[in-house]
Amino acid sequence: MIDVCDIHVMKPLLDQHGFHFSKAKGQNFLIAAWVPERIARESGVDGDVGVLEIGPGIGSLTQQLCLRAGKVCAVEVDARLRPVLAQTVGEFSNLEILWGDILKQDVAALAREKLGGLRPMACANLPYYITSPVLTALLEAECFEQVTVMVQKEVAQRIAAKPGTADYSAFTIFCQYYAQPEILFDVPAGCFLPAPKVTSAVIALRVRRERPWEIPDRDIFFRTVRASFAMRRKKLLNGLAAGFPQLGKAGAAQAIAACGFSENVRGETLDIAQFAALAGEIGKWLTGKEGA
Repeated sequence: MIDVCDIHVMKPLLDQHGFHFSKAKGQNFLIAAWVPERIARESGVDGDVGVLEIGPGIGSLTQQLCLRAGKVCAVEVDARLRPVLAQTVGEFSNLEILWGDILKQDVAALAREKLGGLRPMACANLPYYITSPVLTALLEAECFEQVTVMVQKEVAQRIAAKPGTADYSAFTIFCQYYAQPEILFDVPAGCFLPAPKVTSAVIALRVRRERPWEIPDRDIFFRTVRASFAMRRKKLLNGLAAGFPQLGKAGAAQAIAACGFSENVRGETLDIAQFAALAGEIGKWLTGKEGA
């Protein structure tokens, strides 16, 4: 197996195929072998697992996943890497590479087709610029046991944040609605070529089998969350009134009071259970008005 994390191996390999890093695609390849090994190990992948890998790059994480998983299906958008991956991971019979954009795929259908009969997980070293849309697609597919990804450290902190903290956001609630996050470890910038300007972190999102909240209307729930964070430094009342024009300040005040919250409460202090209760009251208010 080629040690693709060895810079003295990587550079001649890339030169051989005339490959140049693309800033537009956010390409930063690992040059520290302990990182992909630890990602694969701490992701819990074993022979009963089928892994969807997003963006294999030159195959450093792919190799480690293939050594452990029953099957790996890797999706890569950059066709220039085809001859490189043929050399670095071509020996693995449990690997299938799909060439295309994961954001144009039906992720749930892809997982069923390629990973059927195995416990499905997703794993990736995500380019920073597509972190949110890819994570959204993976979680909304609702078909994986766990999603383990390397992202910018501040994004990992935002995903795992607690209510009332500076990192807490609508994206926090989105991720924690679907999964329970745990930051596994940091990855310094020097572990990559070229080196990014920020520290990365690996985060595991263990997908919830059951959600301990009553949420009758998911659309209203997430709309409530977005409205609550749209005016972060203002009272929740203002955000809800702006996000639900038909609710207005009077309706927003009624919904807030019905939940037992202070009229001065701010959205960033509420946890998911409290947002679920608030969305439920807003849903009742909207249904009542529509039925009137």
